[in-house]
Amino acid sequence: MSGLSNRREFMQSVGAAAAGLCLQSSGLLASTRLPAARVSFAKCASYGAQAHQTLQTLFDQLGGLDRLVKGKTVVVKLNMTGGVGSRLNGMPLAMTHWVNPDIIASTVHLLGQAGARRIRLVESTASPADSLPEFMQQAGWNPHDFTSAARAVEFEDTNYAGPTGKYVRMGVPGGGLLFKAYELNHSYHDCDVYVSLAKLKEHATAGVTLSMKNSFGITPATIYGAGAGIDAPSKVAKGARVNILHEGNRQPSKDALPELNPNSPRDPGYRVPRVVADLAGARPIHLAVIDGIYTAAGGEGPWIRSCRPVHAGLLIAGTNCVSTDAVATALMGFDPMATRGTAPFEHCDSTLELAEQRGIGTRDLRRIEVIGMPVSKAKVDFRHV
Repeated sequence: MSGLSNRREFMQSVGAAAAGLCLQSSGLLASTRLPAARVSFAKCASYGAQAHQTLQTLFDQLGGLDRLVKGKTVVVKLNMTGGVGSRLNGMPLAMTHWVNPDIIASTVHLLGQAGARRIRLVESTASPADSLPEFMQQAGWNPHDFTSAARAVEFEDTNYAGPTGKYVRMGVPGGGLLFKAYELNHSYHDCDVYVSLAKLKEHATAGVTLSMKNSFGITPATIYGAGAGIDAPSKVAKGARVNILHEGNRQPSKDALPELNPNSPRDPGYRVPRVVADLAGARPIHLAVIDGIYTAAGGEGPWIRSCRPVHAGLLIAGTNCVSTDAVATALMGFDPMATRGTAPFEHCDSTLELAEQRGIGTRDLRRIEVIGMPVSKAKVDFRHV
């Protein structure tokens, strides 16, 4: 085990940049050459104390958080997709398609206990106000629940450039699939550790939305949204990323790079998975946490007609986003090795396959060290719940 552990740590420290360089010279990496990874999951029926204890166990099974975050600045990307008024069957947002605040507070507390120097909670909200705490309050949350969970907890709405007034261009190793680089809020650059705190859901365009798809929301709507400025980022975020990133009806603000191939398919099922794979390389995920206790099946939010609430009763964590999402996909009753045309990727390319081809991680369950019960004993069939 010590050799495997050393190799895993080495591969994580090298990151996706080195993998991209390898791809340039040797083509696509075979899955047998990708870094093996450890993913931990457990059944968990409720939030509160049970979820907190379960998360602590999962992190311990991954080797502990202290070696990952001690003395470091940690950015935690939340999944708070859509507006505060978009509710599924009138239910609380965090009981369907938003990550639950109990999971946020527990993660923050455990990061603080592990010695994180600074913890910044981020999201590119659907609110025109450039304040994440204000958006939380509009949803009925109390931001103090998070600031009191650990020391030095901050917030930032990453639709905007932040205090410096400048976005940071973050390149995709190997040149990218849709864009060579993305303009992002400084938080995604000025951190030592990036955590994707996601929800266990299907997605109407990308098949599944897990830790990698959660990073789709790091792109600022001021540059990549429907109301983005033409010559420069808009002052206020307005509209979703459908026109630019989903459908390619226009290019992003001129401060950002245009897409690599303007003649590539305008099909969202082609474009969105490639943006996801690009971002997994440009802003590597160090820790993936997926809330699947109470969630939604059939889509990513109430704007999808087939979306419906589900009590899956699962929490999942891992240090490789591809492998973590692969285990999560299997727990939803799907084959993580599926390609376009097969569930859950009937109408899109697989984000798992694209990220694997970029050398970010393996989706092959045979090569993933899964901690806990067999996946087969914990599956929840998302198509029939």
